[in-house]
Amino acid sequence: MEVGQEYEIKNFTHRKFSMKHIAVMTSGGDAPGMNACLRAVVRAAHNNKLKIYGVLNGYEGLIDNQINKLTPREVGNIIQKGGSILKTSRSKRFLQEKFRALAIKNLTKKDINSLIVIGGEGSIKGAAMIAKESNLNVLGLPATIDRDLPLVGPTIGFDTAVNTALQAIDRIRDTASTSNTVHIVEVMGRHCGWISLYAGISGGAEAVILEEFDTNIKKLTKHIKDQRTSGKTGCILIVSEGAYNAQGGDGLIKELNKISNFDLRITKLGHIQRGGNPSAVDRVLASRLGASAVDKLLQGCNKFVVAQPKDKIELIHFDKLVAKYQSDMKDYYELIFKLA
Repeated sequence: MEVGQEYEIKNFTHRKFSMKHIAVMTSGGDAPGMNACLRAVVRAAHNNKLKIYGVLNGYEGLIDNQINKLTPREVGNIIQKGGSILKTSRSKRFLQEKFRALAIKNLTKKDINSLIVIGGEGSIKGAAMIAKESNLNVLGLPATIDRDLPLVGPTIGFDTAVNTALQAIDRIRDTASTSNTVHIVEVMGRHCGWISLYAGISGGAEAVILEEFDTNIKKLTKHIKDQRTSGKTGCILIVSEGAYNAQGGDGLIKELNKISNFDLRITKLGHIQRGGNPSAVDRVLASRLGASAVDKLLQGCNKFVVAQPKDKIELIHFDKLVAKYQSDMKDYYELIFKLA
């Protein structure tokens, strides 16, 4: 089979689709494992004798026609690297229809009729717009440390971000116990508390404060006092940056100071959670999803996120990602207090 040979196949809506060339891009907030995913897409495409293009700088690059061919060698030695060699951006221009039309035109000029978008919630919404407004076949791959996409299960970068937070929490636990302080650790997750929950459970936190659940400050204060009365020295509270009307740890300290005399400390982990070498879990997930995306395009799949909610790769339609779906978050939240 020669490079550029077309595949005559049918997608789920029974519309014939002729595979030409594929473009791949990373978008939005970076996540450890994006490079591993990109590598898998490029090499899977190459092994299927398909031309593959990389879009620099996310949707901004798509608008500015920063679209270049990629080869297997160009994605060598990147599986272990954080960030994205394609770079990312948050594009305000892409919200305007005229710029989306330009982005689509740039792809079709290069005879590209398939697009793979590696990113989080906003990036997948952008992918859905392109799919709706063009004849391109578009698939999304969930890469976000926040794990803020419903139904898809683990997202690329989440495991690494949790482990980064956990390493900091373990160190903070040492000093909190030594000095008998209440230490607040603010983690990322402006509108989604999964990092807080996983870091809280695995770090043995006394409490987790999330945007998704109301916090009774009096009950929390009593909970901390009871822990200290029982002989525990030092307490760790994990708070999402989006809690307390996006005031995060600063908002929590302000409230605790009103009704307690705790010796309070705060550490904000911030963007340290985005960087670093991806974990084995993220590398495997990224590799599976990247290779599967190419296979699904060859089958004619369109307007789906390729995900691994359990053990098997599944397709989740873009339309199903609109509703907020965090049904199992409550179980994790309650587990924190059961084990404190």
